[in-house]
Amino acid sequence: MTETKIYFAGSIRAGRGDADIYSSLISHLKSYGKVLTEHVGNITNEHGETNLTDGDIYRRDMDWLAESDVLVAEVSTPSLGVGYEIKEAERLGKKALCLYRPQEGKRLSAIISGSGIEVRNYSSLEEATGILDSFFSGFQKPVEKA
Repeated sequence: MTETKIYFAGSIRAGRGDADIYSSLISHLKSYGKVLTEHVGNITNEHGETNLTDGDIYRRDMDWLAESDVLVAEVSTPSLGVGYEIKEAERLGKKALCLYRPQEGKRLSAIISGSGIEVRNYSSLEEATGILDSFFSGFQKPVEKA
């Protein structure tokens, strides 16, 4: 069986306030396969990318999304790019999960919550990793790393 390829999506240009959460989620996701977009969790680099044009980023990310088996998106910080990636994953027929942390005065986009894509609310990192475990248990066991 080949290693599952995971596309993790989270806000980069729309705000990096959740970068530490992304990093922790990505670390957990690695137990289920190869995360193609580890840079999204890069806390020290403002955009997680250097020396790439917007066109380069678009082509790279769309290639990674096409190559992936599953999309996991953290959607608490609204992002046009993440919304685009979710729609593209849906168009490609990818398994997808959106994680959302409810916050007072903010609501998840109706386009995401009404799309039919699985959306799960969480309030702690432990709860989010439990949701990931449940999601992946439906089709894959954790990968044993040497």
